[in-house]
Amino acid sequence: MSAPDRTPPPPLPGPGEAITSLQNPRVKALVKLRDRRPRDEAGLFLVEGYRAIRRALDRGFRFREIFFCPEWFQGANEPALLREAAGTGALLVRLGREAFAKAAYRDRPEGLLAVASQWSTALEELPLREPPFLLVAEAIEKPGNLGTLLRSADAAGVDGVVLCDPVTDLFNPNVVRSSTGVLFSMPVARASTAEAIAFLKVRGIRMVATTPAAETLYTAADLTGPVALVMGSEQHGLGAGWLEAADLRVRIPMAGQADSLNVAMATLLTVFEVVRQRGG
Repeated sequence: MSAPDRTPPPPLPGPGEAITSLQNPRVKALVKLRDRRPRDEAGLFLVEGYRAIRRALDRGFRFREIFFCPEWFQGANEPALLREAAGTGALLVRLGREAFAKAAYRDRPEGLLAVASQWSTALEELPLREPPFLLVAEAIEKPGNLGTLLRSADAAGVDGVVLCDPVTDLFNPNVVRSSTGVLFSMPVARASTAEAIAFLKVRGIRMVATTPAAETLYTAADLTGPVALVMGSEQHGLGAGWLEAADLRVRIPMAGQADSLNVAMATLLTVFEVVRQRGG
């Protein structure tokens, strides 16, 4: 089996030789990147699907490698995307149908799987507009929820997201998938609770903690000034540190038997209440 070279791709990706062996080292390396330890050790992560890769390229992101399988393509735009990615330096590697299915993490592969380098953003690097609008998420456990939080933050025009004491890895494949590529445009900083609280206090950004035990409805709170909405984990809610440091505690009214909403849904409601109060 000849190794793929770095020459510019042809007008269409194919019919070059494809890696078909499920035991090929490249395929095995892709499978390993589903797990956090190998991912962090390599400083890499996976991005699957046309939309996420397209959004990353639109933001000027450069991929190390893109593995592709025309047999899994869902439309007609993939060849142009591959040519564009190759033009930015990405190495294109063709896989056979079964080899791609093994490497892909989606139930229904789309024929595109990119390898990207991880990055980190410091709290001080978050771009704050006037008035600042941040979303803080503490110890979010489920990757799908974290990805949806990023999408909600992006849709509401949040300046940045702060992940405090994260349980879920930001570069988990399911976070990347559920964010639908927003991961590449939404600034995300990771910090301890103490670091995040100090950062917000120094900048005069009000901390608004969401908790079912609060008396104030989230729609009754003034969210027009500098604000950081603070959301807690799915199982335990916000920790004592945030509840004690918060300038205000708010709740979402619950009329049924459930005492709280899924954190992703609660986040969607509260961030768009900020949008509503600020006039859209």
